[in-house]
Amino acid sequence: MIEIRNLTKSFDGRKVLDNIHARFETGKTNLIIGRSGSGKTVMIKSIIGLIRPDEGEVLYNGRNILAMGKKELNRLRREMGMLFQGSALFDSMTVQENVMFPLDMFSRMTARERRKRADFCLERVNLADAHDLYPSEISGGMMKRAAIARAIALQPRYLFCDEPNSGLDPKTALVIDDLIHGITKEYNMTTVINTHDMNSVMNIGEHIIFIREGVKEWQGTKEQVISSNNAALNDFLFASDLLRKARALEDRQKED
Repeated sequence: MIEIRNLTKSFDGRKVLDNIHARFETGKTNLIIGRSGSGKTVMIKSIIGLIRPDEGEVLYNGRNILAMGKKELNRLRREMGMLFQGSALFDSMTVQENVMFPLDMFSRMTARERRKRADFCLERVNLADAHDLYPSEISGGMMKRAAIARAIALQPRYLFCDEPNSGLDPKTALVIDDLIHGITKEYNMTTVINTHDMNSVMNIGEHIIFIREGVKEWQGTKEQVISSNNAALNDFLFASDLLRKARALEDRQKED
């Protein structure tokens, strides 16, 4: 579990995060949603230690990342997996070599063990036949899956995903959502996803935090989001046409 307390951050006198308290639960897909500029990117960067907040605590199972020394921080980061918005694969490496990269950097495995682990992760994301290909030779959806395989190579306790469905068609985005959700359950990870994809909210939103102008405006589940009476959240959802469709579906189901 990850818990944040009183998380506050300002840039040039403008408060981007304002006294946010939240918990991200183990074994669940925890989503941070909000409009562009709402503060959700600063929030996730603060959680993983890329930005130091002005106030507050970020606790990993009770361990405050902001109070850690360099060695302890490095140990914690080995427990993290990262899925970046643009996949961030190395063009000069094969898919297998990309997945092996964190193993090469941080594990004490032999070369054979690293290859075996990389191939296992690629099989888990249905890319067993792509390990000798280069990123330029695979599709965007395959690149996302390869990035997920790399993110889980070190068997992380915490998985962070920044707009994982960016640039993907709806069908492929659904595959990526289901894969992230399945891996979260399989490895009992604490998964935190920064997204504005409302299909992801309704598909895998087990715990949702809505950020508005740096303030935690609402939290709940995908079931609760449909019936929420929070005006700001409803405005955000109506802008994506999600709430209208969800409530229409709910009404049809009641009639049936």
